[in-house]
Amino acid sequence: MDCLSRRDLDFVLYEVLEVDRLCGRSRYREHSRATFDAVLDTAARIAAEQFAPHNRLADQNEPRFEAGRVAMIPQVKQALQAFCQAGFIAASFDAGLGGLQLPVVVAQAALAFFKGANIGTEGYALLTIANANLLAAFGSEEQKRLYLPHLLSGRFFGTMCLSEPQAGSSLADILTRALPQADGSYRLAGHKMWISGGEHELAENIVHLVLARIQGAPAGVKGLSLFLVPKFLVNADGTLGARNDIALAGLNHKMGYRGTVNCVLNFGEKEGALGTLVGEPHNGLACMFHMMNEARVGVGLGAVALGYAGYRHALDYARTRTQGRPPAAKDPRSPPVRIVGHADVRRMLLAQKAYVEGGLALCLYAARLVDEERTAKEARERSRAHALLEVLTPIVKAWPSEWCLAANDLAIQVHGGYGYTREYPVEQLYRDNRLNAIHEGTNGIQALDLVGRKIDGLPVLTVEMERCVEKARRISGLELFAEQLSEALQRVTGAAESFPRAVDAALANAHVFLELAGHVVVAWLWLEQAIVAARALESAAGDEEAFYRGKLQACRFFFRWELPKTEHWHRLFVDPDTTCLDMRDAWF
Repeated sequence: MDCLSRRDLDFVLYEVLEVDRLCGRSRYREHSRATFDAVLDTAARIAAEQFAPHNRLADQNEPRFEAGRVAMIPQVKQALQAFCQAGFIAASFDAGLGGLQLPVVVAQAALAFFKGANIGTEGYALLTIANANLLAAFGSEEQKRLYLPHLLSGRFFGTMCLSEPQAGSSLADILTRALPQADGSYRLAGHKMWISGGEHELAENIVHLVLARIQGAPAGVKGLSLFLVPKFLVNADGTLGARNDIALAGLNHKMGYRGTVNCVLNFGEKEGALGTLVGEPHNGLACMFHMMNEARVGVGLGAVALGYAGYRHALDYARTRTQGRPPAAKDPRSPPVRIVGHADVRRMLLAQKAYVEGGLALCLYAARLVDEERTAKEARERSRAHALLEVLTPIVKAWPSEWCLAANDLAIQVHGGYGYTREYPVEQLYRDNRLNAIHEGTNGIQALDLVGRKIDGLPVLTVEMERCVEKARRISGLELFAEQLSEALQRVTGAAESFPRAVDAALANAHVFLELAGHVVVAWLWLEQAIVAARALESAAGDEEAFYRGKLQACRFFFRWELPKTEHWHRLFVDPDTTCLDMRDAWF
């Protein structure tokens, strides 16, 4: 079974986001809905044929440390070769670089199939795409010439090297040092931890993007610079030279994403790992955030895809598994019913539907904003898209990694006792998705990012939601939802205005603000979907009528069951809560 509903994907892309209208812009004028559909069809096919079959096998046979190298099952390399040959790494890049020059939103929709089918294998592609995007934005002409074509073809893969054993997420404490050389290059020495895709033989080379501190640089994050440090040095003609001074020190073994090798790397055990500066000195974190923000959207979409896959399995199971009888069936000899007939099972399925379909709309809307930021005709529209993307990125990463994980939890429960066994896929899907709350910055870090740096973009987001409210007020059956969203939006703006002035108190409540804002944003996107569904329902019949009624019912669920949670979160800000802040170590 496909891990996503193609009908739902088409609905979000074409009916809600109207991505085919992008074909009227010069960058995408060679495309049409037909080419977009062909890309999505190809992604679904390769995901089903090359990625899904070894998902469980890779989970059971994770990469191994053998004699200083990484060994893994061969199916991972075969799948990634098919992925690269189909052009998916370069999907949104310029045609002049060998890319397909697709809209980012279409490229991301295609990637969702691979994420849902086998996120462990897809992880190598995610990092390589983000790595290439960073080099395209900040790399020197020489770096682009030597590395970018090979990253986009899949000859090289890429990583991001931030964390260190002693630092974790506290990047100010990074100790890796970079010593300038006479020819303008640098020699790096230090230890990097939690490096996904850090060592393997899936590609000819691995391009590491490494945060380090140039000798004499200021303390803290303002002293960090970014360096390109390849596993093998690259000659001027693109051939590979000597192996760089990068050693695999060990592997980390996580509860999920087991197919993605996760490494401890030592840079500079001998003469120092040779690297070149990316961007300006001491501006490394700003460059790296270009990659991190893209990866955060990718993590959010991955969380959606895993939640969606679990929902699809749970729905199929509920429609085929027979157990129990309706309360009114008194005869124990009467045949058992399919469990989808039980109200509590329908509750769990409806919650999953609301979470994953809401999350899909959220992630694809964010991807559509990237296209607006890059290609909108007017500077005002490009600026608006940038502001919206800035404020939404922490939500896009954090909300799906919490609530689509909740969908995975419910998928296990729908399966009953079987859901807790390894014989059914929902157990692995939960473990894989559990990692997304920590990937690319914990959800707590996303909350701090939203509160500390992104909250100024809230007025732009408010305008978009208010437009939706006005549209919904004019549609029969959606008037109440419009009023509920308007009230919830006031909670968000009110909470933002009443943030505690004391920094410690504000940060102690940051996660709650993220929850509040995230739920209201997803409610808004559900109402946008409901508006489209209500209009389409006027002429729909058969399966199409059922599809649109399902959309309206899921919207109703979110507004009745989920949106009221924001009232409690808002109260924590009306009367700023210091319960967590006041807690003392000795009291635990």
